[in-house]
Amino acid sequence: MLSLHKFLHRTPKCSPFLRALCTASSSVAGKPPETLSTSRYDHLINSAGRSGDFDAVKRLLEKRGKDGLFNTNYTFKFVTHDISMLEELLATIARINQRFARKSAHDCLVARLSKLRHMPQALRVAEIVVRNGYGSDALTFHPILKEHIKRGDFEEAWRVVEVMKDLNVRPDLTAYNYFLTGHCCAGDLDTAAGILTKLEEEKLGSDARTYDALVLGACRAGRVDVALKVLRRMDEEGMPPLYSTHAHVIGSMVRLGFHAQALEFVKVYAGRDANLDYENFGTLAMKMIHRRRYEDVKVVLKEMKERGIEMGDKLKEFCDWDAGAEDDANPLQ
Repeated sequence: MLSLHKFLHRTPKCSPFLRALCTASSSVAGKPPETLSTSRYDHLINSAGRSGDFDAVKRLLEKRGKDGLFNTNYTFKFVTHDISMLEELLATIARINQRFARKSAHDCLVARLSKLRHMPQALRVAEIVVRNGYGSDALTFHPILKEHIKRGDFEEAWRVVEVMKDLNVRPDLTAYNYFLTGHCCAGDLDTAAGILTKLEEEKLGSDARTYDALVLGACRAGRVDVALKVLRRMDEEGMPPLYSTHAHVIGSMVRLGFHAQALEFVKVYAGRDANLDYENFGTLAMKMIHRRRYEDVKVVLKEMKERGIEMGDKLKEFCDWDAGAEDDANPLQ
């Protein structure tokens, strides 16, 4: 970094982005070099990218990697629906010296292109990562799979899996969880069962998201009993469920009219985790409000008060609105 500092002092027309990088890196009065924050790096990289200063983009990405900071969803925000700069950007990040920074930059670009739904380009970048030896793991392909499945395009998602296998990249548990969640969300439990079989065959095991998908599928099919069995199995295996897993069950119970049972379900898990209590009771109260089950809401609010559980903003807004209503029209008084 010292040579870069000298270079900047010799070159009066040096990029302002490189000047910012050098200033942040230099020592003053014996103090250690300043490490830029993640958001500051994002700002500088995007400013450099929008101005076409790809040398600055490269140096910023390299220093970011040396600082051990990961890229974010905002790192390549300068890449928009107009991807005319893609070739130049690819050439730039291919020249990054540090392996971690180079792989991270490519993965970040794949995620950005996927979000913009430039799927062929995203897949091409992912293939470049593997073919050029920058890295060989399923993580690079996750954003592509996630976007295809989110749009319900399972055929294209499976085609991506085939590309991965052709490149000797083994789909991991997260990749299959995307498929499992997608099919369960669509109510296609037969296909979901097939994915579970594949997980067993490939000995990939399961995690909280695997079970979350199964609970979601059961709830979408109106089988709360099956969802509860899955939760019981998680308890037996010592696997804490995601907050969303409980939310699936609560929502399904309220939707099916099992209001008292929903409250009992929430109370069974109460006291284990303060954040879980906040999520569960808050979710139950809001679901009941949407169903105009105001008497049941009173019971939930009373339970929350007794347990010292704070209300979320939306629930507070409802209570404030309700407190201002006239007594004869006020369901909570």
